[in-house]
Amino acid sequence: MASELMMENQPHHALSAIIIAQDEADCIAQAVRSCQHFADEILVVDGGSQDDTPAIAAELGAVVHHNPWPGYAKQRNYGADQAAHDWVFFLDADEWVDDQLAAALNDWKRQPTLPAQAFSISRIGDFLGVWLAQRPESHIRLYDKTRFRIKDVLVHETPDVGDAPVVKLPGTVLHAGFRTVGELAERFNMYTDLDAQKAYGEGQRFNLLRFLLKPPAKFLQMYLRNGMFRAGKAGLFLASLWSYYIVLKELKLYEIDWAAKQPN
Repeated sequence: MASELMMENQPHHALSAIIIAQDEADCIAQAVRSCQHFADEILVVDGGSQDDTPAIAAELGAVVHHNPWPGYAKQRNYGADQAAHDWVFFLDADEWVDDQLAAALNDWKRQPTLPAQAFSISRIGDFLGVWLAQRPESHIRLYDKTRFRIKDVLVHETPDVGDAPVVKLPGTVLHAGFRTVGELAERFNMYTDLDAQKAYGEGQRFNLLRFLLKPPAKFLQMYLRNGMFRAGKAGLFLASLWSYYIVLKELKLYEIDWAAKQPN
C-alpha cells in the first residue's frame, strides 16, 4: 500500500520554466524563486543585459542562455528550443507565480493523463500601489512545445494552438509591471509602434470612425464593464491611459499608411 501511494505521488510530467529577461536585476530573483516551487528546470533567456540580471539568475540555480534580442515571439521560441522538457511554462522577469498556482502546477505534474496540451492562467497587474484584481487577463503560459509554437507576430505573442482545447489552471501570475507613469508611457509608445505595424501588415488601415469611437469605448469597457472604478483613482487613471494607447496606435497606423503613399 505504501509503495502504491508513493507511485501515485510521483510526478508524471516534467516542465521547464522559461523566463525572458533583459536588464531586470531588480525583479529577476523573485521570478526565479517563484518557479523553484514547481519547475524541474528554470531557464533564463537574456537578450543582452547590461546589469546583473544573468548573474543573479545563475546564483539562484537558473540555466542562463544569452541570445541577442530578436523580438518577443522569437525569443520565447528560442527559449522553448533550449528547454530539456517537452512541457514549458513561460514567465516574464517582472512576474511571479502565487502559491495557489504553484500548487496547481504541482498537482498538474502528478496527473497521469492530461485534459489538454495547453493551459491558461489568470494574470493581474499593479498600478500606483494598487493590485488590479478587477481586470484579470487570461494567457496561455503552459503548453507542449512538441505540439505548439509561439506565433511569430510583433506583439501580443501567444502559442498558436488553433482549435485545440485550452484548460484554465487555478491561481494567478502577479505582474509588477508598473514603475513610473513615464516608464509606462514609454512602454506604451513602444508597444503601439509594434501594434500599428502588426495591424498594417495584416491589412488594417486607418478608419476615422474607429478612431473617434474606439478610445472612449475602451475607457468605458475598462472603467465600467471591467470594474476598474472599484480601484479608485488608480483605476480611473489606468483606464484613461488605455484609451490613450488606442489613440496612439490608430495615429501610428495612419502615419504608416500616409508614409507608404508618399513619392520616393
